[in-house]
Amino acid sequence: MKIAFASLDGVHVNQHFGWCERFYIYEITKDSISLLEEVDASLKHEDEIEKLTYKIECIEACDIVCVSQIGPKAANMVQSVGIYPMRSSSEDESIENITNSIQKMITVNTPLWLRRILLKEVNSI
Repeated sequence: MKIAFASLDGVHVNQHFGWCERFYIYEITKDSISLLEEVDASLKHEDEIEKLTYKIECIEACDIVCVSQIGPKAANMVQSVGIYPMRSSSEDESIENITNSIQKMITVNTPLWLRRILLKEVNSI
């Protein structure tokens, strides 16, 4: 599965979805965690819907987006294209901590929301 992290420094999840200028895309499997790419999402849009649509296009290949904050409109738009929005517990939370936690959840006591993502991935192959 692919997860986009909204981050200023590539280490912590410390960006609001709508204001994020860079997403770090990771691939997580039960056996590995790898950084796939950094996505520049810095293009500015005056219109809110255009801005949110652009941010979603930046991460459209992802299954999850992890941010420090996301507004209700953005969360609905993200979910409508099949991406699960997730908030970090704090702006100090590290990408490494979250990726390790998700990798562990893949193999042990997988929650329903994560099972749905994994099933979606299997069915698209």
